[in-house]
Amino acid sequence: MKTNRLSYIVAVLFLAAASLACGIDLGNTQPTPIPPTIAPPPTLAPPTQAPPPTAESSPVPVNPPADTGKFNELIQTFADKGYINSTEGDIIPIDPFKEEWAQIGWYQWWNLDIDAGNMVFSSHFKWSTSSSTPDISGCGVVFGLQENDDHYVVFLDKGRIAFMMKRGSNTYEVGKTRGPGQVNFGNSAEADFALAVKGSSAYVSVNGEVTEYTLSADQTSAGGVGLTVLSGTNSGYGTRCEMTDTYLFIAK
Repeated sequence: MKTNRLSYIVAVLFLAAASLACGIDLGNTQPTPIPPTIAPPPTLAPPTQAPPPTAESSPVPVNPPADTGKFNELIQTFADKGYINSTEGDIIPIDPFKEEWAQIGWYQWWNLDIDAGNMVFSSHFKWSTSSSTPDISGCGVVFGLQENDDHYVVFLDKGRIAFMMKRGSNTYEVGKTRGPGQVNFGNSAEADFALAVKGSSAYVSVNGEVTEYTLSADQTSAGGVGLTVLSGTNSGYGTRCEMTDTYLFIAK
């Protein structure tokens, strides 16, 4: 298990024009602090040392889904809209996920032993925090994960979609190309979340409303995939995340 502490980056990265059923292993968890939000970032006292390791999650098997009809419809809709190139590929169902994390401004991920390039991730998110907080918190997905831990990560917060890119010791916010990027949930909250990735383009759907993002031309979106929780508080259980009806489509 490895931990990272990342510095806040004041600049926001805007890239608007830049340029099978098999075993799933929820492996080592990776705590990582977040970059600033669009609003003035909170002041965080950096820890004097990396947070202590946590126990590894047990492997979570993949069970054949009872019905992939709704997910197949989503894939077809995304293909019709150009979010993915093809409906041909592999559908991987992922068992229900429930984790808690209580370190403000840090996220922790559970690696799925899967590599994906062009893909669709879909899940029903339900999340809450143990205390009222203005800090970003919620469920999310890591993708494009490299051996050096560079990656992209998307969180669904109560007020916005937080889309970020980690490179080296820095984390940057990826600016939206078009779409709302904002949401309005309470505590607790739940929503249908989907992410489509096609090369340097990414599309985030929250309850059917889509926001488009353009990824970095010099950081690949292909790589490992993981489930993640971002904590907005140190108290109690911190932030609790549940994911159900979760599927991953890897396009051929």
